[in-house]
This record gives sequence, structure tokens and C-alpha cells, in this order.
Amino acid sequence: MKVGIIGGTGQMGAFFARVFTRAGHDVRVSGRTTPVTNKDLAAGSDLLIVSVPIHSTIQVIREIAPLLKEGQIVSDLTSLKSGPVSAMMESDADVIGMHPMFGPTADSLQGQTIVITPGRCKDEQVRMLSDLFSSQGARVTVTTPEHHDRMMAVIQGLTHFKALVMAETMRRLGITPEETELFMSPIYRIETSVAGRILAQDPMLYADILSQNPEVANVLDTCCEAAGNLKQVIESEDTDAFANLFLTDRRWFGEYCSRSLDMTDRLIAAMVKE
Repeated sequence: MKVGIIGGTGQMGAFFARVFTRAGHDVRVSGRTTPVTNKDLAAGSDLLIVSVPIHSTIQVIREIAPLLKEGQIVSDLTSLKSGPVSAMMESDADVIGMHPMFGPTADSLQGQTIVITPGRCKDEQVRMLSDLFSSQGARVTVTTPEHHDRMMAVIQGLTHFKALVMAETMRRLGITPEETELFMSPIYRIETSVAGRILAQDPMLYADILSQNPEVANVLDTCCEAAGNLKQVIESEDTDAFANLFLTDRRWFGEYCSRSLDMTDRLIAAMVKE
């Protein structure tokens, strides 16, 4: 195929340029300083991928949508899917949303997850992309744009919110991570490392993930309610109520609890050996 990547000079765009080149496809990219324009790619690509910041994605899609024709495939790589897929559906092209569940610093697709959200397309087109990614070691999940966004509100929104609350709480208490290092358990080191990893990156990326997904607000409301309830139970010093809440959540997690214990034990063992 002739594959065009709008934003292909950025980190994630460049990563997928390598992925498609490795698979034997002819890849061209556009960026702010390239002689190749977005319109050039829209006119000459069998598969056109939009890889720009979340807040710019729909605007860029709508700029190139009138140029796309039947027989072409248009896709995107953003963390949200409902809005971008709806915008791509305004074109005459086949539509397949994609979300790589990893950052551009990954060495390869080996062991990584890519979510595919078909909009208007043929089954064989979805299989073609799935097989391409799977052949390079990725795990592919196919779902709807709406279900994707609901899951991302928890997987990304809740996780990022919790890590940022931890960092904000430590700042308000006047306690730095360095001060806690002599007291760190492996699990605490993992938690603070997640917060540090997020804070080391572009704040606008996380602002978009948390504010642009319409499903996040309900998740964060529920999180704050859960935190308030847990706080009340702890402050009441009612250990029976605490145990009841604890065991209720354990039952909800089910077998995942034992699998998580085994996984984190192995992770901790690896960390201690360093």
C-alpha cells in the first residue's frame, strides 16, 4: 500500500512509519516543515493516518475529509475514538480508528496493545491491519469507538487522575519523593514512579486525555465518591465496616487478585535484584 501519515515527523507518527515500512509498504509523511503536504497525502494514499495532538485531530480530519475518495482508508492514532471516528465518517473513505496503548519511546510492537475501532470498513481491511500489527508482536483488540472511550476513562483517566492526586498531595504536604526514598517499599516505588513518569511528559497530552473524553467526568465523580466513602469508614475506626468494604471489592476483582499478587511478586523480585 501507499501509506500516508499526517504528523509523521512527530514521535508516534515516526514510530508507525517504521512499522509500515518494516511490513513492506511505501510510506510518506507530512509535518510542519516537510515539502509533502497533508493534501498531497490525502490525494495519493491508500491508507491515510492522522497522527497529531488530540485537540487538533478533528480539525485536521475535517480539512482533508473532502479530498478522500471511496477505496481509500482513513485512520487516526489518538487516545479518543468517538469524536475522531465520527469526523472521519464525514469523508467518502473507509474508516478505521486506531489507538496504540503505549508511548512512542517503545522499541517495537512486541508485547504492546493496539485497539482498533472500525467505523465504516470491510472485515478484510480490519484483518489486514490486525495481521500486520500481530506479525510484529502486538496484541490487537477490536471494539466500538464508544466502548473504547468508556474503557479509556478508567484505564487512562482514572489511572492518571490517581497518580496526579498523589503528586499534588505530596506537594501540599511538603514531602518530596527523594525524602521518602530511604523508607520506600517496592510497591510505593512503583506508585511514585508512575506519577513521576506522567509528570516527566507533555502536560497537554494528559490535559487532553482527561478533559476531551466525555466519559471521564462520570468516572472521576465516582472516584471522588468512593474516596469520600472510604475516608468516612477509616475515620469512624469501624474495622468491621472497613473489612466488609475491603472484601466486597475483593469479590468484585475475583481471580484477578491472585493473578495480581503473583505478577507483582515477580516484579518486586526483579526490582530487588537491581
